[in-house]
Amino acid sequence: MTGTSPTLDLGPQTAALARLAEGVTDEQLRDPTPCPDYAVRHLLGHLTGLAAAFRDAGRKDLGVTTDTSPGAALPDIGPGWRAELPRVLAELADAWRDAAAWTGMTRAGGVDLPGEVAGLVAVDELVIHGWDLARATGRAYAPDPAALRVCHDFLAASVDDPGRGEIFGPVVPTGPGASLLDRAVGLSGRDPGWNPRS
Repeated sequence: MTGTSPTLDLGPQTAALARLAEGVTDEQLRDPTPCPDYAVRHLLGHLTGLAAAFRDAGRKDLGVTTDTSPGAALPDIGPGWRAELPRVLAELADAWRDAAAWTGMTRAGGVDLPGEVAGLVAVDELVIHGWDLARATGRAYAPDPAALRVCHDFLAASVDDPGRGEIFGPVVPTGPGASLLDRAVGLSGRDPGWNPRS
């Protein structure tokens, strides 16, 4: 990974995300999120699916979880999501503690890519969707500082990528005093000022 350790521990970020999810009430499941077309329940379903996919991508255990495009269907939660999501998040972090996860080729979302790149995408998903969930549910959010820095640098490097529009929205400019998190959120194509009533 450019400028980072190839064995970045995703555990602090997955734990932060699990804590956010634990605080979601049943009444909030239908609330809007910064992700177009996603209510909170769909965002939680997406998080569960991506955690399983990137867990298996790290393990190089390729199959249904790694072959399915995230846009194939509207994600949703199952009845056991409160137990399943923290479990797969912990398994994701454990898979990427193995240095081998960051090397060679793997697959995620039906796309073959180097392990190093898959790890960066996983970090981005965990940090930015953590912000999405916190904003949608009115919770404070403090992502893992190391994961946030990797996420920001990954998104900043994507700005001039011709294929960026297939994954991210247009960059939302932020002011000179913006926090690193707000800058990362803007780079992901989200408005850092988003709230459920906006």
